[in-house]
Amino acid sequence: MEEEKKYCYKYPHPSVTTDCVIFGFDGTKLKVLLIERGIDPYKGKWALPGGFLRMDECAEDGALRELREETGLETAFIKQFHTFTAPNRDPRERVITIAYYALVRLQDLQGGDDAARAEWFALDNVPALAFDHDHILRMATSELRRHIHFEPVGFELLPQQFTIKELQSLYEAILDVKFDRRNFYKKMQHLELLTQVNDSTTARRQPFLFEFNDKKYKELKHRGFRLEF
Repeated sequence: MEEEKKYCYKYPHPSVTTDCVIFGFDGTKLKVLLIERGIDPYKGKWALPGGFLRMDECAEDGALRELREETGLETAFIKQFHTFTAPNRDPRERVITIAYYALVRLQDLQGGDDAARAEWFALDNVPALAFDHDHILRMATSELRRHIHFEPVGFELLPQQFTIKELQSLYEAILDVKFDRRNFYKKMQHLELLTQVNDSTTARRQPFLFEFNDKKYKELKHRGFRLEF
């Protein structure tokens, strides 16, 4: 019997893809970037950005490559949140996908190679998606809402300098709730997560601007920080 070649297996094995749920915030609504498929299956349907993993890259590199191709961003906050393995999730063949969500600042976007067929949708206006991407999007949104209590993920969606109103609008969009403006401001003041960047003289002509205090956040996280409202 001929010796089996090294790394050549007789057992069938699946293909692997990465799918990326790319979130952005326009100041009012949380949005997700979708791609209109140009080929079958599901030609003409909207889908999450993604693609087959190359042989020379890890899953995170594949997700970052897809992000770069669709948005023009070289770097962004991404987080792996689940692996989807249903046997029939892709009609072409057995495909396992490693899913990430990414947070991008809309003002930083340049437009990538595939920008002509990409479009931002508000979460409350997403069309039916190809494959199992509706399920992936729902899980990504749920994970984002959970993580925002433990990590400062929301700040990745805002400009470097922002107003309290913008921050409150973002948290309301992610958590799908409404906060009392005064209580929200007091909460953020108490946590000391924000650093004011304009003085009172300037602020008479424009709202107070803040930046995220990364050092303070790391101190709170070390003590088992959880953001509650």
